[in-house]
Amino acid sequence: MTDRSLDQPTYYAETANRHIAASDSSAVPDKVDVCVIGAGFTGLSAALELALRGRTVAVFDAGPVGWGATGRNGGQVCTGYSPGMEGFEKQLGPDDARICFDVAEQGKRLIEDRIRQHGIDCDLTWGFLHAASRPSHMTGLAEHMEELEKYGVQGCTLLTREDLAGKIGSSAYHGALREQDAGHIHSLNYALGLADAVIGNGGRIFESMPVASIEGGSSPSLQLKSGKTVACNQIVVACNAYLGSLVPGLNHRVMPVASYVVATEPLGEERARSLIRDNEAVCDSNYVVDYFRMTADHRLLFGGRCSYSGIHPRDLGSSMRPRVLRIFPQLADVKMQYAWGGHIGITHNRLPNMGRSDGSIYYAHGFSGQGVVLAGMLGKVLADAIAGDTGQFDIFARIRHLPFPGGMLRRPALTLGMLYYRVRDLLS
Repeated sequence: MTDRSLDQPTYYAETANRHIAASDSSAVPDKVDVCVIGAGFTGLSAALELALRGRTVAVFDAGPVGWGATGRNGGQVCTGYSPGMEGFEKQLGPDDARICFDVAEQGKRLIEDRIRQHGIDCDLTWGFLHAASRPSHMTGLAEHMEELEKYGVQGCTLLTREDLAGKIGSSAYHGALREQDAGHIHSLNYALGLADAVIGNGGRIFESMPVASIEGGSSPSLQLKSGKTVACNQIVVACNAYLGSLVPGLNHRVMPVASYVVATEPLGEERARSLIRDNEAVCDSNYVVDYFRMTADHRLLFGGRCSYSGIHPRDLGSSMRPRVLRIFPQLADVKMQYAWGGHIGITHNRLPNMGRSDGSIYYAHGFSGQGVVLAGMLGKVLADAIAGDTGQFDIFARIRHLPFPGGMLRRPALTLGMLYYRVRDLLS
């Protein structure tokens, strides 16, 4: 799935360290151990782990590395899962729910380790504020802190409105929950670093090489739209919101949702620090969230609003500008230099969907806004399962997922559901 109406120049692409030396399209192999479809965080992570274990790996993507959500997100390195842990506890019980939470925590350490091991320059910065959009939201933030502490997260602090005034140059919020072990990153530079590591360890990456169909079973293979067939032992499907109908049945478990981001012109260090003093990532407490942070070159990168209808604003910059000025009215003189959109993949219960289809097809998707950490870590879990260590994989595969409605009802039903949450945000 692609949507060229959202394919605008992004801040990430314009500030990428460099682009990878992808494999020549004429060098597509006849067979490898593992074919990976999707060169985002999930696919690159799985490919790197498999290459490090001596497997021959080929990664195929319809666009360049990180073209989808991986290179278009807000860059926020979050803790846990967007709906919290109640869904895990109900389905899996307390012990396996804790394992799932620990997997997400391992995902943050995995980012740190890969940056260090592979020399990836991607501006990783720690510090995260969950800002209360309403006074009543402070109760929810206190409950969230209790849950984090229950699962072993340390270094969380509740901030009053007065405390927060010294950290954010905005009067829009009523307090916050601060995490010291969450933060932000230049997403695309991290993905490009992973891609370099895949290639440096013998893997091959083929950009602008869309896959037409796949076969599982005892003789798995994929057919490229170019007509070339590649045989393999296993297939990793890592397409997330861009899955389309590639794997029958899976498309009903993940819904593409459009999200939008702007980046201002450079503000200079002094002005940037007047907005976010300690260079922390910020996310509000609404169901339909706004989130923002500073970039390494002192721009405000601001994301928010979402579309479940498939209808997008004609002018993303103008559409997002009022949301920015609602938080920071002092930026009325500042140009929105970049404005872009992209799709994230959500599931019905907002828990990631991982499993195996037709014996040899492995997949993970539906990270529901937490993909910077979860996609990479669950890509590693997929690789572990292919290599024979199925412990974590088997737990995630037990999570039950309701399908989204199909056909003409698919988007209208979700759009109506989201209207309820938007009204709730206004009234809470």
